[in-house]
Amino acid sequence: MTGTLVLAGTPIGDVADAPPRLAAELENADVVAAEDTRRLRRLTQALGVQTRGRVVSYFEGNESARTPELVEALEGGARVLLVTDAGMPSVSDPGYRLVAAAVEKDIRVTAVPGPSAVLTALALSGLPVDRFCFEGFLPRKAGERLGRLREVADERRTLVYFEAPHRLDDTLVAMAEVFGADRRAAVCRELTKTYEEVRRGGLGELAAWAAEGVRGEITVVVEGAPPPGPSALDAEGLVRRVRVREEAGERRKEAIAAVAAEAGLPKREVFDAVVAAKNAAGAGRRSGPPDGGGDGPVEP
Repeated sequence: MTGTLVLAGTPIGDVADAPPRLAAELENADVVAAEDTRRLRRLTQALGVQTRGRVVSYFEGNESARTPELVEALEGGARVLLVTDAGMPSVSDPGYRLVAAAVEKDIRVTAVPGPSAVLTALALSGLPVDRFCFEGFLPRKAGERLGRLREVADERRTLVYFEAPHRLDDTLVAMAEVFGADRRAAVCRELTKTYEEVRRGGLGELAAWAAEGVRGEITVVVEGAPPPGPSALDAEGLVRRVRVREEAGERRKEAIAAVAAEAGLPKREVFDAVVAAKNAAGAGRRSGPPDGGGDGPVEP
């Protein structure tokens, strides 16, 4: 029988937040793969447990090379516990390659859920939490960073980022440039630790604050883009979007409804634009050679 891969969340700050199952898994695992074995040692000491199994390092630099070794142990029936420095493995931490390799081999993968900087920051931000997306770390180079931000400039969901303290100033300046200085955001620093701080405000205001220098582990939460107003799309753009959906196989009625929802407009407004475009096209055909006509728009 094959073994089991266990992904275990570890405290993001306060060791008292460690899930109760973590101690048992640390004691009973055949192999413990840790992002930093020194930090693992401090964690086990704080929890008052000892690892009985073999401890190996598993970090960005050796993740590709060590994955086959851990998969071999799993195929031999071992219980392999994967822990990273803080939070959940695979979430901007090592782990994805090992999980993918285990899944490919039909090896059982389970998890010990634990603290999450993403969800903690989101909950503390004061921004909408019903829909969000996690963007991880932004690129270090300024041009690539701006390009990545522009990709989500119109994203309506709340955005969550990790960032290094020495790059926070540049990141907030770039966000203010792309998203607007007044877009609401929250900078969450040292979550669950002694000097925890949540700074809320517009991106421009936060960028000015961060220019003085910020320390600690950082999570940034940014409000999603506002819905486009009635003038955000002209009639031609609305008709073009409906046509693209129709060509993809949608019925016109459904296409009109979907485009209206995307644009934040009443269905009637999109319907009228389609009718006007249809009438204009018909008038053009009547003034020229006849053609086979076509189906008219469907009442929404």
